[in-house]
Amino acid sequence: MAHPALHLAFVFMILLLSQLWALASEVHVDDHEAGYKPGPVPAVDVDSIEFPLNLEFLEAEFFLWSALGYGLDHVAPELVSGGPPPIGAQKANLDPLVREIIKEFAYQEVGHIRAIKKTVNGFPRPELNLTAANFGSIMNAALNTTLKPPFNPYANSLNYLLASYVIPYVGLTGYVGTNPHLQSPTAKRLVAGLLGVESGQDAVIRGLLYERLFEKVAPYPYTVAELTDKISILRNSLGHNGIADEGLFVPRAVGAEGKVKGNILAGDEYSLSYGRSPAQILRIVYSSGSESSPGGFYPRGADGRIARHYLSKKTHS
Repeated sequence: MAHPALHLAFVFMILLLSQLWALASEVHVDDHEAGYKPGPVPAVDVDSIEFPLNLEFLEAEFFLWSALGYGLDHVAPELVSGGPPPIGAQKANLDPLVREIIKEFAYQEVGHIRAIKKTVNGFPRPELNLTAANFGSIMNAALNTTLKPPFNPYANSLNYLLASYVIPYVGLTGYVGTNPHLQSPTAKRLVAGLLGVESGQDAVIRGLLYERLFEKVAPYPYTVAELTDKISILRNSLGHNGIADEGLFVPRAVGAEGKVKGNILAGDEYSLSYGRSPAQILRIVYSSGSESSPGGFYPRGADGRIARHYLSKKTHS
């Protein structure tokens, strides 16, 4: 019998696809070309397509190492372009169901990197901090305390899902924020395809966590609902762009049409996905609240012209 969490997650993925239809319908897709066909994009779109590689590298390495115990250097070394290996990545102690899901996500991220690099030149894999200590610092910041023992994302499936809650949603909001600024059909088609899968990943993670909403995250006194809410509040605070993030359980007035408290798919007052700019994303993934102050997942900063532009501001300030 299929795991009930999978039924829940797939239902929400179907609901999600209906939201994405409006985005995808803006792009002309030939009846015989349902899949993405990489091609050149105008210069005005290059930076916007290149920037998400930072998040795709992060997700690919986190998922690959956690599910398989190795990363891009083993799976697709041609994609790293000589970039340094991630710091602190390791195989996670996952149950069979979660491991299979994360393994699928991992290879999807490899495909995303490949699609982007076949469309624009891209850049080498940036240095990534995937240490348990980095995730522990994020949890401490979210809760405004020091957890004892330190939070370890690799310890078990629940911890890992909570750590995964931290990452894909940020990329999702980035694609939503990027889409209105794209000019070419190829760029729009690529971003629509990336957004569809990233949103599905986020829906599965949130669906699995929702099933355990009021479960305590041992050995801490916090429930899954409380932790996800605190993580979302932290991301809103770091991003400096108001509410673009919501936990799994919200006041009824904040839920869809003011009718529900469940919030497996986060959305605005019209139940549409929130968007973020590159600067807002950098503030979050740097854990610094500043697009010019690297840290967090990117000790030396993200790459690409957009990220380097913000780093140069600090250099010259």
